[in-house]
Amino acid sequence: MNIIGSELKSEQKPQPVGLEHLLTARQMASFVTDGYLHIENLVPDELNRLVDEEQRSGRVKQRGYWQNSQYMQQVFNLPQVKGIIQSLVGHYPVYDHSALHIVQPKHLKAQEWHADSIINTRKYGFDIQAFYFAHDAPDEMGPTLVLPGSHLRRVNTSSIGRYKNIVGQKRMVSKAGTMFFVHEGIWHCAQPNHTDDTRYVFKLRLRPGQEQRGLFNTEGYRDEEVSNIIYRGYEIWQGNEGRLDHVARAKLWRYVTGDDTIDVSFEGALSRMNILL
Repeated sequence: MNIIGSELKSEQKPQPVGLEHLLTARQMASFVTDGYLHIENLVPDELNRLVDEEQRSGRVKQRGYWQNSQYMQQVFNLPQVKGIIQSLVGHYPVYDHSALHIVQPKHLKAQEWHADSIINTRKYGFDIQAFYFAHDAPDEMGPTLVLPGSHLRRVNTSSIGRYKNIVGQKRMVSKAGTMFFVHEGIWHCAQPNHTDDTRYVFKLRLRPGQEQRGLFNTEGYRDEEVSNIIYRGYEIWQGNEGRLDHVARAKLWRYVTGDDTIDVSFEGALSRMNILL
């Protein structure tokens, strides 16, 4: 995977991974619907141990951790990780920023709900953020809280910070080696750490280096079971605007599949109203 820090250069050639490492149509439909994918057992145990020991040792500082940790580079060069990233942002992902987030033991204050850097002039394109736990992150350790389906409700950073608990919220309880990949618009917040252990999570944000159409394994994307993931209904928290969210979801599905005729919108609204991307 060639992660670059500025404009694409013509001499840089993509290094695609095998089809078996790309997201399936079912997985991409879940990402479009929920705004995230939570995938266990991506990173081998031995590499998890090396990263965890490095993070706890403080040998590599928080600032510049992505650039200076050979173990973190190994994590993101695993074929299964590269395949997910390629499926979401293409062959030339562009580095935006990264951070090693640390929550100390018995730190009982939660972060406010927010969406990261939600300044986006693109109609359908999106950045992703990859979160990686090198150690177990049980519920009592306060792993990141997300709100499924919130990625299509664009908000201005912490304008949702006045909320506390929202019906349908989900804490990303994880085993070592778990990664979760989120759409830039997902509402999320760190949670209190009730344990005696420090919690670490590494976050990497990437921008697409190309149009995000047909990048995953599109086999079966028109199958009924895949369409049903997109069409399955609304989250309770969406309230009266749920149908509008549903149409936005259907538009995003058209975009990522590269098929401007597929319609999984509420009551076939995209077809009835002849809406094109």
